Amino acid sequence: MTSLVEALIFFPAVVALLLAVLPKSTPRKVTQAITSVSMLALLLGAAVVAISFKAGLSGYQFVSSYSWIPAFGISWKMGIDGISLFLVLLTAVIFPIAYIGAGEKGNSKSFAAWLLLLEAACFGSFLSIDLFAFFVTFELTLIPTYFIIGSWGYEKSGPAAIKFFVYTFLGSALLLVGMLALVFIHASQGHPITFDITKLMNTSMASSTEKWLFAAFTAAFAVKAPMFPFHTWSPDAYRQSPTAGVMVLAAVMAKLGTYGILRFDLSLFPSATIAFTPLILTLAVIGIIYGAIVAAGEKDVKRMLAYSSLSHMGFIILGIFGLTSIGAAGGVLQMINHGIYTAALFLLVGYLYARTDIFDMSKMGGLQKKLPILAGIFTLFVMSSVGLPGLSGFVGEFMILLGTFSGHRWWAVVATTGVILSAVYMLWSYQQIFHGSKEVVITEDASSKSLDLSVRQISILAPLVLLVVLVGVYPRPLLSRITPSVNALISHVDAAKNAPAAVAKLNVSGKVTH
Repeated sequence: MTSLVEALIFFPAVVALLLAVLPKSTPRKVTQAITSVSMLALLLGAAVVAISFKAGLSGYQFVSSYSWIPAFGISWKMGIDGISLFLVLLTAVIFPIAYIGAGEKGNSKSFAAWLLLLEAACFGSFLSIDLFAFFVTFELTLIPTYFIIGSWGYEKSGPAAIKFFVYTFLGSALLLVGMLALVFIHASQGHPITFDITKLMNTSMASSTEKWLFAAFTAAFAVKAPMFPFHTWSPDAYRQSPTAGVMVLAAVMAKLGTYGILRFDLSLFPSATIAFTPLILTLAVIGIIYGAIVAAGEKDVKRMLAYSSLSHMGFIILGIFGLTSIGAAGGVLQMINHGIYTAALFLLVGYLYARTDIFDMSKMGGLQKKLPILAGIFTLFVMSSVGLPGLSGFVGEFMILLGTFSGHRWWAVVATTGVILSAVYMLWSYQQIFHGSKEVVITEDASSKSLDLSVRQISILAPLVLLVVLVGVYPRPLLSRITPSVNALISHVDAAKNAPAAVAKLNVSGKVTH
C-alpha cells in the first residue's frame, strides 16, 4: 500500500513528462484519452487507499521513508492520516472532473501536462511528513498554476497570473526562512539535523522565537488559502482562470493553505497557536463578514464566488482556531465540502458562459425557462453552499460553530451572521441569473451540441451531486476517520497550556463528550 501512496505522486508527474515530449502532431483525442485514463487511474488508487485506511487510529498509515539528502537530514517521507485522507480523495475526484468536464481549448497537450503536474504536487503536499519534501511540492504548485492561468485564462489573465505568482512566492519565502530556522534550532539542542515533522514537534523554543516562526509559517499558508487580509490576489486569479483552472484553484489548492495551518502550526508551534488564537479568530470572522458583504455587491458571477470562497475559508479557519476537536473536525470536513460545491458551481458557471458568453449577472436573467436542468443542479449546490440541513455544507458549518461557541462564544456569535449573509448573496445571485423576464441569447454549447446540460455533462456532475447529498445525510464514515487524528492534534496543543483545559471531543460515533 505504501507503493500505491507514492504512485499517487510520481505517476501523474511521469505522465505529464510523457505528454510534454509527445510530438505536436499528436491528435487531440489521444492526449485527452491518456490524460483522462491517467486521472481516473489515480482516482481508483486513492479510493483503494481510502478503503484500506483503518478507522479509529490517530497516527500516520502507509508510511514510506527514503533517505534523500543524508548530509542535510532530508528524507522522502510520505504517509497519510485522518486529516489528509479525504483531502487526497478530494484531489483525486476534482482533477478528472475539471479536466473532462471543462474541456479547455487551445494546446491540449500542454494544458494536460501542466494539470497532471499540478495534481502530483497537490498529492505530494498532502502526503508529505518531511518538511523539506512538503516545501518542494508546495512550491511546485506555483509553476503549473501560473501557466494555466496565464495561457488559458480570459482577457486579463496575464496580470492575474503574475499577481498570483508574486503573492504566493513571497509567502513561500517566509515559509522557507521559518522552516530552516526551526531545523537549526532543533539541531542546536543536540539532535541530528532533520526535517521530519514528527521529530520537529519536540523542539523547545523561547516564546518569542516560537511566535515569529508561527507568523512566518502562517503568512505563507494564509496567502495560499486565501485568508483575510492576504486574499487580494484571489478575485483576479479566480475571475481570469479557465474553468478547469479555477475549479482546482478554489477546490484543492486553497486547501493547501488551511491544511498547512492545521498540520504545521498546531503541531510545531502549539504555544504560539494559543497566543495568536484571538487574533486569528478575529481575522477569520472579519473574512467571513467582509467576503459575504463584497460577494453580495458583485455583478461578476466568478468574482462573487471568489469572495464567497473567502468567506467560507474564514469558517474553516474559525473551526481550526476554536481549538476544540469538534470544531477542528468540522473544519476538516468543511474543507472537503467547500471543495465539492465550489468546484461544481464554477463548472456550472463555465457551462453558462459557454451558452451565453456572459459573466455579468446583471445582464443575465430568465435562464431557468431555457436551462431547467442546469438551473436545478445549480440550485442544489447553492443550497449546500448556504448550509441547508440535509446537504454537506450544513454539517461542517454546524460543527465549526458548535466547537467555537464552547470556548470562544462571541466570535462564534458574530460568525453566525455570515451564514445569514451567505444565504442572501447566493440566493440573490441565483435570482439574477435564472429568474426574471430578460431575453438572453442562448447558443448551443460547442462541446455538447445542446442548449441545456447534455447527458455527458450531467454524468460529469453526478458524482458531486451524490457526494453533497451523502455527506449531508451520513457524514459518519468521514468523521470516524478524521476525528482520531484531530483529537490527537488538539490534545497536543492542549498539553502546551499550563493547566489542563476541557476540550470538546467528538468520538467516532458522532457524539460530543467533554
